[in-house]
Amino acid sequence: MTDKFSPVSRLLHHRTQRLRKGEPIALPIVASSTFEQPGDPDGTHFYGRNGNPTVEEVETEIGLIEEAEVVLFPSGMAAIASVFYAHLKPGDRVLVHADGYYNARGLLADQFATRGVEVRQVATAAFSGADFSGVKLALIETPSNPGLDVCDIAAVAARAKEAGTILVADNTTATPLCQRPLDLGADISIMADTKAMAGHSDILAGHVACRNADLLAPVKTWRRLAGAIVSPFDAYLLHRGIETLELRVARANANAMAIATALSGDLRVTGLRYPGLATDAAHAVARKQMRGYGPIVSFCLADRATAEAFIARHPLLAAATSFGGVHSSAECRVRWGDAVPEGFIRLACGIEPVSDLVAATLAALDGE
Repeated sequence: MTDKFSPVSRLLHHRTQRLRKGEPIALPIVASSTFEQPGDPDGTHFYGRNGNPTVEEVETEIGLIEEAEVVLFPSGMAAIASVFYAHLKPGDRVLVHADGYYNARGLLADQFATRGVEVRQVATAAFSGADFSGVKLALIETPSNPGLDVCDIAAVAARAKEAGTILVADNTTATPLCQRPLDLGADISIMADTKAMAGHSDILAGHVACRNADLLAPVKTWRRLAGAIVSPFDAYLLHRGIETLELRVARANANAMAIATALSGDLRVTGLRYPGLATDAAHAVARKQMRGYGPIVSFCLADRATAEAFIARHPLLAAATSFGGVHSSAECRVRWGDAVPEGFIRLACGIEPVSDLVAATLAALDGE
């Protein structure tokens, strides 16, 4: 399809432009682990660990959004792990966000630091001034989860490039519709497709996007050898979610902005963070590199009991972890060991009507 259309339009009609008369509009699920392969291998499908037509079609679709080659994984953490295992060896030095998703740090501490990889943590907001000397790989997450701090991707990328560091950006909170790390100089972009990409809280998936074939090749090899393969059924559900991604992200972002605005200035709320607010400490950088500010609002209430009561009273919040789904949800992140106050709430907006979600939030805050 012509490049005059947006990536979303090209995605939606990627299949329709190639169909012959009588072929299905919907993506077929190729539920086979083996394929007919007489004679010697010739590059066609032969075994599910090496490739599946349904999975490959979804990789192509995500690649249209990322404008890069994409490798699909059975979870966001599997995507992160693939990059670590593909590119880190004993003696290497890695920088990782100190305030982003805790499992990325946990994987480095448990599986890499114990094998001779030097791991250094850097606060998200401090990454632009970090020392990249001798650093093999750096992982940033912006906006960070759950604190919603932001780093200047282009500035970090420039420092990483000068030092010869592979810069990996976890773009899960923003999605490639709201922020494009590869365009800003990152070498690799990662996303937990469990969240907004799939969008219905019913599958786990993740992807690695990269425009450098040399950096992506070992990631592909690790997936094949480790067997971190997505099932064609999950790939199909991911495909269905991607088709409505733009609509869902727009509504979730609108909800988050409305909630953040409604809570701004309320004396019962402290530590309010949302990069879309003009008053947010990260807004200047976020405005420069983001097209939308994501579905998450974070704030604190007086203590954990008050926060839990707010969540329990709220009729339009699921008391659940994760984000990016159609249902709004919230949790006290201290329960996972994040370095946050006891009353810290991560509120992840879904696609409920904006006026309903705002009214319900204010009513729950009032104790109604």
